[in-house]
Amino acid sequence: MKIAIPVVNNQLCLHFGHCEQFALIDVDEETKVITKQELLTPPPHEPGVLPRWLADLGTNVIIAGGMGSRAHSLFNTKGIKVIVGAPVDYPEKIVNAYLNATLVTGVNTCDH
Repeated sequence: MKIAIPVVNNQLCLHFGHCEQFALIDVDEETKVITKQELLTPPPHEPGVLPRWLADLGTNVIIAGGMGSRAHSLFNTKGIKVIVGAPVDYPEKIVNAYLNATLVTGVNTCDH
């Protein structure tokens, strides 16, 4: 499984489309262990670019603070599960909470 988390200053960025980088985290689903992590700078933000880019990188899940409904829909068409309302924290902590079913999410912080 590959999980993408938008980040700024090495923590989750609340506004998906305005992040500096994406933490891409590979996980062994059976052992619930992070096997690889990398930070990648996304291409310039334009409608439809990030869903295609992240899908091409093999992303299965996106965990974000907020995401607009159009982006959410585009990820769904690519077969990528989207989780919104995640708290600002370090990507490793967010992924570990997700894997252990302890990730507490709130409201989608994006209003468009």
